[in-house]
Amino acid sequence: MQYLPIFALMVLATLFAGLSFLASRLLAPRKPTPAKSEPYECGIVPDRGPAERFPVRFYLVAMIFIVFDIEIVFLYPWAVIYRELNTFGLVEMLVFAAAVFAAFMYLISNGALDWGPVKRLRPATPGRTTESTVRRYGRSADEAA
Repeated sequence: MQYLPIFALMVLATLFAGLSFLASRLLAPRKPTPAKSEPYECGIVPDRGPAERFPVRFYLVAMIFIVFDIEIVFLYPWAVIYRELNTFGLVEMLVFAAAVFAAFMYLISNGALDWGPVKRLRPATPGRTTESTVRRYGRSADEAA
């Protein structure tokens, strides 16, 4: 009975949102034109298309942030009542930490923290020694020493 005002407010908010969408759908004029479908940028006519999508790595970093954010949210209450939970609480937190670690490993394996261009290792130049490098610049090994 004490939650009745909250429930009534939720029902009223849902009705208001639904009726607003319905009224705008029914009452709004529909006259589409090519100018209306263009993106509006402070009155400037766009001369190029929209920007490219964000790379997947951006979303993977966001997922890492969310995973660790959730871990911290659950870690504080657990730390406050740690002594009351005893062994059950410790095991539960270890399972949770293992799940977070598995999620982190998944993101790392998908390259979430590999930023920048792909680094390719060059194969070693066959036969390159100190003597051959010095000779390339016009001096012999004897002159360099």
